[in-house]
Amino acid sequence: MSNVLLMTFLALLFLSIIPQKSDREFEQWCIADEQTPDEELQAGLDWACGKGGADCSKIQVNQPCYLPNTVRDHASYAFNNYFQKFKHKGGSCYFKGAALITELDPSHNSCTYEFVP
Repeated sequence: MSNVLLMTFLALLFLSIIPQKSDREFEQWCIADEQTPDEELQAGLDWACGKGGADCSKIQVNQPCYLPNTVRDHASYAFNNYFQKFKHKGGSCYFKGAALITELDPSHNSCTYEFVP
């Protein structure tokens, strides 16, 4: 019986010294895939900002995420906004293969990409 207690104690000790990941380590953003042609990104961007329901106001002229003014950057912002808004309601980061998940925050300069836990 003492061997069972010793093994249980050692198992609990081992589990207690393993570093636990914080919630912050599981943050995910949705961005445009660099290999996707601009035409496909534009189609996804148009859908996300239209029927998709993403808030694309920050990628308009003179707004914090307008620059750089590229289809890829604007699509990344729109894809992420859609993903964060709808990921808990069945929304995905697929966009017909034009997007992917990253754990690196894509925010830059004054452009903050939203993250919803």
